Amino acid sequence: MYIQYTMDQLCLPMDLEEDIPQHHVVRVVNAAVNRLSDTIFASAYPGGGRDSYHPKMLTKVLIYAYTQRIYSSRLIAKAVRENIMFMWIAGRQRPDFRTINRFRSDRMKDILESVFTAVLELLVEEGYVKLDHYFVDGTKIEANANRYTFVWGKAVVKQKAKLEEKVRTLFATIEETERKEEQEQPNQDLAELGEASSLTSEKLEKAVQQLEEKLKQVPKNKSLKKAVRTLKTDLLPRLQKYEQQLGILGERNSYSKTDTDATFMRMKEDHMRNGQLKPGYNVQIGTENQFIVGYSLHQRPTDTRTLKPHLEKVKTQLGRIPGTVIADAGYGSEENYAYLEGEAVRAIVKYNTYHKEKTKAWKKDISKLDNWQYDEAKDTWICPAGQRLTFIRESKEKNESGYETRKRHYRSTSCAECPLKASCTKASGDREIQVSMHYLRYKKLAREQLTSEEGYALSVQRMHEPESVFGQVKNNRGFRRFLLRGLLKVNLEVGWLSLAHNLLKVGQLSQQRQIIGQV
Repeated sequence: MYIQYTMDQLCLPMDLEEDIPQHHVVRVVNAAVNRLSDTIFASAYPGGGRDSYHPKMLTKVLIYAYTQRIYSSRLIAKAVRENIMFMWIAGRQRPDFRTINRFRSDRMKDILESVFTAVLELLVEEGYVKLDHYFVDGTKIEANANRYTFVWGKAVVKQKAKLEEKVRTLFATIEETERKEEQEQPNQDLAELGEASSLTSEKLEKAVQQLEEKLKQVPKNKSLKKAVRTLKTDLLPRLQKYEQQLGILGERNSYSKTDTDATFMRMKEDHMRNGQLKPGYNVQIGTENQFIVGYSLHQRPTDTRTLKPHLEKVKTQLGRIPGTVIADAGYGSEENYAYLEGEAVRAIVKYNTYHKEKTKAWKKDISKLDNWQYDEAKDTWICPAGQRLTFIRESKEKNESGYETRKRHYRSTSCAECPLKASCTKASGDREIQVSMHYLRYKKLAREQLTSEEGYALSVQRMHEPESVFGQVKNNRGFRRFLLRGLLKVNLEVGWLSLAHNLLKVGQLSQQRQIIGQV
């Protein structure tokens, strides 16, 4: 009536591998990590103390855990004790959650990128990627930080300026009191401090020490005693706090107190639909055939200034930048075009007005420079009304990264009676334009690449290259918030996610090939 059931009889086979399907992703992870050289992990184990768990075993466990949407070290340790796949890949060893977390964030901090590069080389050998095309895009992932413990750069600068004004007023009051009481000549250092344009905590601390020495000479001076107390207990600590906050901010405009490396960014996952800013990181990846070829982490919300450091990291890892870089309009700046040209890389990168230029409204708008003619021989621009704008001067601008843009300024001499002036400009006088000739040349080259048959096909392919990877990571595998804190540790999490994604995709392709072979 029932199939025989007993828990006391030994069953064969006892090898756990017999229960694992032939093309399961755990076998793919096991085979890939086994092919890595042991020397990669040597620098993380200087020796001494008791024997450590084998780094390859822990690497397999972590990568496989990330493929199964298990990111917590405690849950990974639990799976190693209870899940057959984890038990097999760990060789029935049972590292606890502290060991797993320490290995993930401390041991691998200097060698995870080497592991990623070694696995990528295996993918190249197997023909999954060729490193010819590099599709770049970014996404924002929320940090493991409180959304309401924030520090805003503008507020810190404003409060620091108010505090400096209070300090100057206080020292001016002290000097005035000394003059009225006909005491000794006011301290010159204090006078200079009160008039200084930039106040630092070191200067203020030195001034407080001088006031304390003076207070010892006149201990009954109540106004001086009150001023010293205000400086020591209120103004000096606040100034030190503002300086520390500005040091943490750097070039950013905000950070979270619970993860000072996280910057407040506008996320697409805005469930309240109120445009709330959340602490997060900007994750940049480059893909080919939906495999992650390179990754980097940034604190800057916009993508424009992330392309150059991202590709520099890829160049360090792979020894070169792939031959063709494909990106959307968020990366189409003059600086990025100049960098790609300097690296001899074919750039299929849109600029911000690429799609607008194709519209009828843009083509009919006579105020747009794209609808004007340039006379290279005379170095003049000809507007739709036939007026010539002649060169008057050249200006230079430097952005935060140090890139210099040269702009040439042109001005018309007879716009007053022009019948098209109302449609051309709102200026009261003659029309003046400023043009970066290098940027115009880069736009022309980009337009030629994007309108070519191959360029158009690659730009269409970009829409489902990195975007599909982000969909897999954030939606299918549910990774929408980092677990670790700090730029270094979060960067490691991105590395583990990238490794897991690549090997999971290898497993999926292997299963597809098996099904096709059976058919």
